[in-house]
Amino acid sequence: MPDSKPPNPPDHSKNQKRGTTTRRTFLKSVGLASAGVAALNVFDEASAAQNNGAGAASVGPDSVPLRLKINGQMHNVKVEPRATLAEVLRDDLHMTGTKVVCDRGSCSACTVMLAKTPVCSCMTLAIDVVDREITTVEGLASSDNLHPVQAAFVAHDALQCGFCTSGMVMSCAALLERNARPSAADIKTAISGNICRCGTYPKVLEAVLTASGRKGA
Repeated sequence: MPDSKPPNPPDHSKNQKRGTTTRRTFLKSVGLASAGVAALNVFDEASAAQNNGAGAASVGPDSVPLRLKINGQMHNVKVEPRATLAEVLRDDLHMTGTKVVCDRGSCSACTVMLAKTPVCSCMTLAIDVVDREITTVEGLASSDNLHPVQAAFVAHDALQCGFCTSGMVMSCAALLERNARPSAADIKTAISGNICRCGTYPKVLEAVLTASGRKGA
């Protein structure tokens, strides 16, 4: 009876001469060579950067003294260079009107003004704004008189949970600083980065139109 066991596959390795380059060994050698070249390039770039900045002063990681002008007053703080403006305002200066919600610059709840320009303070390093005028929501009111935007927000009930309110107010106040008579479209553009999960956008629109004197005109 014939044997039904299949024959063993031919062994080609015996026919290969020692030192013969196969496709696999070729690809491996090319990959290793490319990695080596890339590593050398990175090393050269790092060395060049280090040499170019040999005389530059480094900052950190220890705390450094900063002098910040906030709402017209000077404040001296000592914070790490990595500290954001939002962190310094809330944790070091106890100005908790500035809210931190997403901490990623996507909701604008932490909006403050730098020289009348609205910015997300959670994405701004405190060490980068030492020479600029900073305005927070605490600095909008004058004595016991609310800012027109703040008063209009109260009058039109343009807030619910309150997490977005201070940032929304700051964006709207900044709008009126550069455009005293904005249109509804202007207001929508100004608050397009402010997320209100309660959905009070129509009330915000009414409030800013009132604050600008355009409502009913």
